[in-house]
Amino acid sequence: MTNYSTHNSSNKTVGFWQKYQFYWLLIAAIIIRQIPFVALPFNWLESYFHEISHGVAALITGGNIIRIQLFANGAGLCTTQGGFSFLISFLGYAGASFWGWGIYRLAQAHQRVAQFFSGAILLLLLCSVIFWSRDLLTWVILGCLITIFVLTIKVQQLRYLQVVMQFLGISILLNSLFSPFYLLDGRHVGDGATLASMTFIPEIIWVAIWCLIALFALYALAPKNASSLK
Repeated sequence: MTNYSTHNSSNKTVGFWQKYQFYWLLIAAIIIRQIPFVALPFNWLESYFHEISHGVAALITGGNIIRIQLFANGAGLCTTQGGFSFLISFLGYAGASFWGWGIYRLAQAHQRVAQFFSGAILLLLLCSVIFWSRDLLTWVILGCLITIFVLTIKVQQLRYLQVVMQFLGISILLNSLFSPFYLLDGRHVGDGATLASMTFIPEIIWVAIWCLIALFALYALAPKNASSLK
């Protein structure tokens, strides 16, 4: 009787975690974002996916990636040649949101999918080191990100890998929600200013669009009804 009660209590604990997992991970990401130094790798992660999104947009529209740079403060720069300039500029912040949403959703789908996708991101990071980075600081930051994904692949329990990947997805989304606000510094530089000069639509509108995309992605991941929380 005692063993049954212990087993039943354990099931209830697991069920409670799974029921509210999205919200626990979101709260954890919000807290970690406030901790200096601890938050840095997650800022670098969002910055990387921001810059690689610029690069992917260039590649799919006939351009090339010349160089990717990452900086210690979480900023980054992707230098491209050719391609569709509007899409390249727009897909930085929007792309980071898509990566965050995709990482969470794919990790949620199945444990093996989480493992495979973690390996795919690791391969993308290695390609970035070999083909597109040119300076020591970028190599160091990419090395830190590679270490994160190597450690995720080495996780023995695949259910824990799922949780880690989902946490990384939410962290990327959370940073992509707030990072566009740094454009509103009065200097009129960056993706928002570039799009404003192309379209004559004010920079603040582009910032609002990118923030709404991130919010919508978070909303899309959140459980919507009682049946999804079972």
